[in-house]
Amino acid sequence: MNLLQLSWKNILHKPTSTLLSLVLFALGVGLVSLLMLVNRQLEDKFEKNLAGIDMVIGAKGSPLQLILSSMYHIDAPTGNVAIADVKAFLNPKHPVIGKAVPLSLGDNYRSYRIVGTTFDFFDLYKAELAQGRRWEAVFEVVIGAAVADALDLKTGDTFHSSHGFVVDENLEHTDASAFKVVGVLQPTGAVVDQLILTSPQSIWGVHEHGDHEHEHEAYDLSKPLTDYEGESITSVLVQFKARNAATLNMPRGINENTNMQAATPAWEINRLYAILGDSALALQVLALIIIAVSGLSVFLSLYASLRDRRYELALMRVMGASRGKLFALILLEGLLLAAVGCVIGLALSHTGMGVFARALESSYRYSFTGALFLKEEIWLVLAALGVGLLAAFIPAVQARNTDISQTLAEG
Repeated sequence: MNLLQLSWKNILHKPTSTLLSLVLFALGVGLVSLLMLVNRQLEDKFEKNLAGIDMVIGAKGSPLQLILSSMYHIDAPTGNVAIADVKAFLNPKHPVIGKAVPLSLGDNYRSYRIVGTTFDFFDLYKAELAQGRRWEAVFEVVIGAAVADALDLKTGDTFHSSHGFVVDENLEHTDASAFKVVGVLQPTGAVVDQLILTSPQSIWGVHEHGDHEHEHEAYDLSKPLTDYEGESITSVLVQFKARNAATLNMPRGINENTNMQAATPAWEINRLYAILGDSALALQVLALIIIAVSGLSVFLSLYASLRDRRYELALMRVMGASRGKLFALILLEGLLLAAVGCVIGLALSHTGMGVFARALESSYRYSFTGALFLKEEIWLVLAALGVGLLAAFIPAVQARNTDISQTLAEG
């Protein structure tokens, strides 16, 4: 019987202490791994959806809420602003603003948000059509790849929107014209995959319906939005031509001198990272404590088992086993416990991430996955194995120093 087989049999000989050590190792490694997976994928989503946007203008309220609702589409808007108030920022000849993309929010179809915007929105996310065309008339829509897959929609299909962001048949706009799908976008991996895009005029038409015969004639898509000063939108996504003193002061000027607010995405997302980071750090510390406790459990288990196995180890020496072999035997037991605990922990974390991903997708329409393995997890495994070896070191030294004659005499 080789050392590996013998070590495994010795581990199984003490099922209770072995199970405790494995559970602790699995919990510690699994929790750290899960935090890594969540943090990495959240950061990827936040970074990808920044889309080069320098500022978001909207109604007064929480600036973080404005960013989350307008850029990540995972919160309710802070309200609406009149086009008359944002007209200057929508001017294509603005000396500071390179691109201003209006958004009109407030409706959904089966929980997928309908966004009234302009074709500049496609450019922000480098979104290309997979089939069909862009809208040319009121109540025509282009849908993201995830929307098409989840709802089995294709060009030519029609549907009625619902008010708000929850699925409620009582809020369906059945007395307004139906939206018609005219295009489907290619997958981008960004938030646009989860959206139904149309013109702001379509959003206004849904909420100001009354005469179906004239709904499509009420708004002319060839006219710029600034011609509709009596209408409202939710927010404006802004890209600056360059970053200079004027752009740095613009958000503060809007906040102090208008009835609107301007939020800087990079600043607000960093604030969010800070909030989430404190919680993640606390959980990481807890996980590391669990791993340390699991190492202590391995140490106590091996240390206690030596008292029962002293005679067995002495017999192994008599039968030709060297001191180094006994030392390696105990080290291998600690390493095996840590390795099996790591495998169980990683399996739990990736399975849990898969379950968590489905819940997130159901609630927020963001896609996450448990089938992602990070290089940082390799270092996590190596650290856990190191804990197992360290825990087994003192018992291994004791096994190596077993006194054959005294142990056999006490037999």
